[in-house]
Amino acid sequence: MKKRLTAIFVVAFLLFQGLAFAEKKFSFSDIKEKVQFDQKTKDSAKKTSEALGKAQEEITPEEEYYIGRAVAAQLLTQYKPLKNEKLQAYLNKICYTLVINSNKPELYNGYRVMVLDSNEVNAFATPGGHILVTKGLVKCTESEDALAAVIAHEVAHIQLQHAVKAIKSKRTRAALSSAAKTTTYALGNDALNEMVDSFDENIGDIVRTMTTAGYSKQQEFDADNNALKLLEGAGYDPHGLESMLKTLQQKASSSSGGMYSTHPSPESRLNNVNMRLGKYQYVSNQSVRMPRFKAAIAGL
Repeated sequence: MKKRLTAIFVVAFLLFQGLAFAEKKFSFSDIKEKVQFDQKTKDSAKKTSEALGKAQEEITPEEEYYIGRAVAAQLLTQYKPLKNEKLQAYLNKICYTLVINSNKPELYNGYRVMVLDSNEVNAFATPGGHILVTKGLVKCTESEDALAAVIAHEVAHIQLQHAVKAIKSKRTRAALSSAAKTTTYALGNDALNEMVDSFDENIGDIVRTMTTAGYSKQQEFDADNNALKLLEGAGYDPHGLESMLKTLQQKASSSSGGMYSTHPSPESRLNNVNMRLGKYQYVSNQSVRMPRFKAAIAGL
């Protein structure tokens, strides 16, 4: 109810402001008929109010999962899955180890990792727990800890709800835009385009963010920072993320596209990570992890 009242207040405020502006700009004595709110305008204002209320609602875990599944489906029109069940099972075990020790171990339908048959250096995390890692990025890793760091970074994007927050932000912008157009219509300009509060539009936006625009630098830094916590909590070496970023930095001069075009530079990410590494503790377990890592990536 509180959200509803807030939405109605915002719409009313925008309408009032629009009319006040019009009164200053035009002389009402020169207008034969006063502005009347017809039924269409009233209906549009009501829909905008409802949209603003909807924009403030939480996206449910079930909605988040199905949005993520749709995003993953779109990504799979651009990349093919790698046929390697052994590697896939290995990555999912690493993911499970990371999340079971985190503050968000469960999602609506769990976390799952898929390997993409591409030499591009890239990884994606969709809402609801879908993680896609390219073969090219797996080949850049030199240990299980570094591979765990890749997955931890993507898990962090999911747990920090970066894609979900983008959807909620867009919902609010669209609703406010519709409110402004409703004001324009009230002044006699039939230019109102009703806002379609559809997840379909957001799915395309998320895919473009992942493949072209990227998240903000701060969001990527936040994902790295959270990845360090996930690694330590699961018993992995947080320095695995440092190792991974150094490898990416070394390959930067000969690589383009992929995460090189959607993420901050490896150097800037390294600087951010190195400021925090000192507070994390780790006991080495390479004698166990290195043999299974080499066995899992053999043949790539």
